[in-house]
Amino acid sequence: MSGDVVNLRQFKKAKARVEKEKAADQNRLTFGRTKAEKNLTSALNKKAEKALDQSRLERSSNKPTDQTDA
Repeated sequence: MSGDVVNLRQFKKAKARVEKEKAADQNRLTFGRTKAEKNLTSALNKKAEKALDQSRLERSSNKPTDQTDA
């Protein structure tokens, strides 16, 4: 009937370390991009925006007026 004696304080600290490590791993996946990757993404976004602006149709500011007088 004798079991292993566990110090609860040490158990809680070990559990907290494991949880903190899991959160750190998740943050590394979410936010852990190198500067080169960030620059590449920024350059690709700018290139795509420029291509979109070049293909956009310009609307003339002079609206056609009605020629019919009532």
